[in-house]
Amino acid sequence: MADEEPQQLTGGQKCGLFAKLYWRGIILVVAPLVFLPVLFINPDDQLVSQVNSFDTNRTTMCYFKETNVMFIGGLILALAIEFCNLHNRIALKVISIVGCSQPRLNLGLMSVTMFVSMWISNTAATAMMCPIIVAILEELERQGIGQFYTDKKVDEEAAEDSDEPPNPSRTSVCYFMGAAYASSIGGLGSLIGTGTNLTFKGIYESRFPAAPGIDFPRWTFYNVPPMLAATFLTYLYLQIVFAGMFRPKSQDAKASNVGPAGEEAAKEVIAKRYQDLGPIRSHEIFVAILFILSILLYFSRSPGFFPGWADVIAPKTSIKDATPAIFIVIALFMIPAVWSFFKFCRGGEKLPKKPSTGLITWGFVHTHTPWSLVFLLGGGFALAEGSSSSGMSELLGNALSGLKSLPPLAILFIVLLSIQFLTEFTSNVAIANITLPVLAEMAVVIRIHPLYLMMPAAITASYAFHLPVGTPPNALVAGYANIRTKEMSIAGIGPTIITLLLIWITFPTYGLVIYPEMSKFPPWATKKGNSTSF
Repeated sequence: MADEEPQQLTGGQKCGLFAKLYWRGIILVVAPLVFLPVLFINPDDQLVSQVNSFDTNRTTMCYFKETNVMFIGGLILALAIEFCNLHNRIALKVISIVGCSQPRLNLGLMSVTMFVSMWISNTAATAMMCPIIVAILEELERQGIGQFYTDKKVDEEAAEDSDEPPNPSRTSVCYFMGAAYASSIGGLGSLIGTGTNLTFKGIYESRFPAAPGIDFPRWTFYNVPPMLAATFLTYLYLQIVFAGMFRPKSQDAKASNVGPAGEEAAKEVIAKRYQDLGPIRSHEIFVAILFILSILLYFSRSPGFFPGWADVIAPKTSIKDATPAIFIVIALFMIPAVWSFFKFCRGGEKLPKKPSTGLITWGFVHTHTPWSLVFLLGGGFALAEGSSSSGMSELLGNALSGLKSLPPLAILFIVLLSIQFLTEFTSNVAIANITLPVLAEMAVVIRIHPLYLMMPAAITASYAFHLPVGTPPNALVAGYANIRTKEMSIAGIGPTIITLLLIWITFPTYGLVIYPEMSKFPPWATKKGNSTSF
């Protein structure tokens, strides 16, 4: 059969194809040109100041700030948990305790994912749960009491001719999207849970050095209740939409009701997976001890209502959360994973032939660390510092001063709605780096506490639920189960509304309990900071 002649494209089709292939490069060139007139709004002397205000030394120092070190420390601890497989053991144990009926199993999977993602990356937490979900759904399908995929082929011949994988059942969508959403929500529960948290901490403390810093305890005390509420309400939404909750006669309810036999099959899968892990090892025990120790060190560093260990050890020195983070990292490399060297103190036993590795190895850290995210965080701090020192953030903040006539609650809602829209289409950390410096200046102009706008905005930047490009967990489950964008968009409606309203309602109310200083405009807010003064 002769090859078909290539189709001749029109000029418009060629332009469309070029834009489709090279849209990133087009944006890279066009965006600076579009915003170029902003530079000429300022007087000439301010324009020169923008060009000369940020030298190489200040730029490079942004890449290794205290916040970056804390992020790396938390990342290595998370990798140690993954290295010894402790996260899988915790997940399987909790799920077996919760129960294996469809509603309980879904709630258990989401709860475990939420908790794990507080301490390790959202992507890793989702990746951990996906094989467990697949194993459960496949076992239910083998038992004839569940369906992983919905056959969308009209006939057998069409199925053979198509390479496209089948679509997942609505029950499968409920499980996978629940895990993805729980990981995004859970990442807000601790300061090291996701990059946007630390981005906010770095930008806030740089711009307002005289302000009380963003510490681990108060962040957790505020964020955990909304995190739990958002996870549970998202679970209810997914159950109602995809699993027929409160609709017992619906097709969704019939498909998701696995019955006693299905519960037993799921229970056997969980038990078999847990059994495959074998007895708990010293490696896991010591990582768990250091994990608990890290939490205690974060909370007891300088809690405020009693003297912390930092206040006792060095009362005149500013010790921040990067110190306990790196202390735990050093311990992870120093403490052996296997304690077989004690056999040299005993008689009649086979002696070890090689030394034990640490609780984590540099090879594992080097190959599994998302270095691009580390540089993204540092680059974001450099961008924020440059925007602040050049006056661009102040310029944009002044441009938004017209919002001063609105009530603070209305301003907060507009900010949250705008960021939640933007974060669906691009990196959450990038959105935080671009918007937070502007919100800092805007808060100063309209004279409200910077926390009032910046902290809810940073939290909301992680809430992307509609598109696979919104967050890595979304992309992961979309690829894992072939979830269509349409289904993900529908699934994301509930979590979007839930999280938006929760943050909008809780931060000006419950947030005032945790951050009472937020009730009035602080005098230190008008002082310019310098993030690179160590």
